[in-house]
Amino acid sequence: MAERLIRGARIHYRVFGAHGPWLALVTGGRRGFAEFIPFAEKLAAKGLRVVLHDRRNTGASDVIIDGTDGEEEIWADDLAELMSQLGALPAFIGGTSSGARLSMLFYQRHPAAVRGLLLMRITGGDFAAGRLPENYYGQFIRAAREGGMQAVCATEQYRERIQANPDNLPRLMAMDPARYIAVMSHWLDIFLKGPRKPVLGMTEEAMRAIRVPTLVVPGNDKTHDAAGGRAAAALIPGSVLFELPIEDQDVPVLPFSAWSEHEPTLAQLFADFIQG
Repeated sequence: MAERLIRGARIHYRVFGAHGPWLALVTGGRRGFAEFIPFAEKLAAKGLRVVLHDRRNTGASDVIIDGTDGEEEIWADDLAELMSQLGALPAFIGGTSSGARLSMLFYQRHPAAVRGLLLMRITGGDFAAGRLPENYYGQFIRAAREGGMQAVCATEQYRERIQANPDNLPRLMAMDPARYIAVMSHWLDIFLKGPRKPVLGMTEEAMRAIRVPTLVVPGNDKTHDAAGGRAAAALIPGSVLFELPIEDQDVPVLPFSAWSEHEPTLAQLFADFIQG
């Protein structure tokens, strides 16, 4: 397992491809990078070097509940340091869902490090804004209040993180529940402050200020509806909008694997966009 110490956290990562332009791809939600491996392999076969990583607090990387910045800001700065250590900057930055939000935030914080943005399944709208705060923070704050760190570690998401990285268990169990609640509540407050649409947490002014080539591929579920992706593309100067032959589905969220049949199309699209 490849890992590097990034700003105090051990970050699990993998590089696909030995030559060509660098592309960092970030998965959605709080999931590890495994769902992107088949896609990264297709991209590498087309002459790209693709970096996948588990953000801190996801996958097999360290869980560290600390920091005055928002969690997504911490992720953006971690990715910048990882890519710097790999000698991979400036790079193309992209992802799906929260990975698309992170890509735009990365540009805001590290514009000189970005050659272009590739944004899939953009998150926005009232449905996403009502669902994600509980999914990301609320349920775990409640668990800590009701049962301390033992209850937090017993949740499905934390069980997965502990199984992937057993060192996370003693670190979490040693944490004062009050401190855990305070940090998670702080991150929740930051998460709730931003706009709801067209992109959750991203102002229209920030999108209009993007000055690098940008590709937008809208999603097709209630958390990532096509209208939000189209609206984001309209705000980003000179962006390229590409719509897959899919229709919105009346479901809360679809996994990226639901797009598996479209991965060859997306891989060629990304390669053409980056190499062009």
